[in-house]
Amino acid sequence: MFDMNDAEPQKTGELIPDGTFAKVTMIVRPGGIDGQSEIDQALLKAPKDPSSDVRMLDCEFTVAEGPHAKRKFWQMFTVQGGKVDENGVSIAWKISKSSFRAMIDSALGLDSQDMSEAAKQKRVLRGLADLSGITFVAKIRIEASEDARYGDQNRLDRVVLPGEKEWKLVMDGKDVPASPSRSRGTGGKAAAAQPAWNQTTGPGGQPAAAPSRSPQTSGAPAWSQPSSGTGAPAAKPPGPAWLNG
Repeated sequence: MFDMNDAEPQKTGELIPDGTFAKVTMIVRPGGIDGQSEIDQALLKAPKDPSSDVRMLDCEFTVAEGPHAKRKFWQMFTVQGGKVDENGVSIAWKISKSSFRAMIDSALGLDSQDMSEAAKQKRVLRGLADLSGITFVAKIRIEASEDARYGDQNRLDRVVLPGEKEWKLVMDGKDVPASPSRSRGTGGKAAAAQPAWNQTTGPGGQPAAAPSRSPQTSGAPAWSQPSSGTGAPAAKPPGPAWLNG
């Protein structure tokens, strides 16, 4: 016999409203390709085009609290390859890098203008895998689908920084009115308006295992230690503050 009484209610499939502000947690789903760092083994994902040199992070976002708690959406961030600037640096990577820095600032309550040594150290990653598990304040939008076979999807509109009024309201657990994105459109026009790291759509298949991380006892960045609390810091595992609690 199969008792269905304890099954969770069926999800409606409705999207998170366009312009919603919420605290979200980002998990990086391994894509099978090694990155440049030791802890980024099997982390990156390749596009479907075998001739492309693009490598991406396949990220899953989960709303941490509030009326849309546990709702998820997915997004790709290009971290290697694609078009380059005059210095040979991937343009999409520079865009993704700015987003990642904003996530750290939002997660740790850092002023984006703070370039003190203490703040700079907190923005240093051992590898991109350190971003997995970060919780920050986000503005969520709805992206119109280019393909009639698929519905619209939620995407990260932007990271909300500590200097913005919405950041404090969300961090304090208060309701914030949605602010729909002005640039929202349909079809190809909507896709063309989005940054390079968001041109690849769809979450892709989810691997069964999480990215492996080799234990490290040295070289952990300063920001891996919580700013508050007592006890011997050496007892804390290496890694970013958002993973160590």
